[in-house]
Amino acid sequence: MRELDVMGVRVDDPSNVPVVLLREVGGRRYLPIWIGTHEATAISQAIEGIVPPRPLTHDLMVGVLKAHGLRLTQVQVVDLKEGTFYGLLVFEGDVKVEARPSDAIALALRTGATILCADSVLETAGIDLPEEEPEDEVEKFREFLDHVSPDDFMTGEGNQ
Repeated sequence: MRELDVMGVRVDDPSNVPVVLLREVGGRRYLPIWIGTHEATAISQAIEGIVPPRPLTHDLMVGVLKAHGLRLTQVQVVDLKEGTFYGLLVFEGDVKVEARPSDAIALALRTGATILCADSVLETAGIDLPEEEPEDEVEKFREFLDHVSPDDFMTGEGNQ
């Protein structure tokens, strides 16, 4: 497993679908994951530190976890099948719950949990980009999104 940082969320121009971009900590690989609109909003709000006046779904989940004394320690992107990513929430005591990576990332950003990715997923869907200055990194991401589609990450096992 490799640790990832969230670089940001952007809407892919050709498909009009949001993408969250993750970067391997201490590495050169990036992992783009196409996500839903609600999850994109939840991730973006967490990145920007926006706290809604009333809890949204991911905020509600954090409140439920706190009320029950549960601590989310990790979120993991564990598999990629037929173009779909799979994730896990890992709680103290190594209790694991299946989750969509987009929901897991939204929770990780709200709780400070570490985001990890299986090596096999990074090998299949990771994009190797050289180190860049932060401004160059964002521009590279935009260029990348202008020329890539979800089909580029199909594993040959079928469609999404």
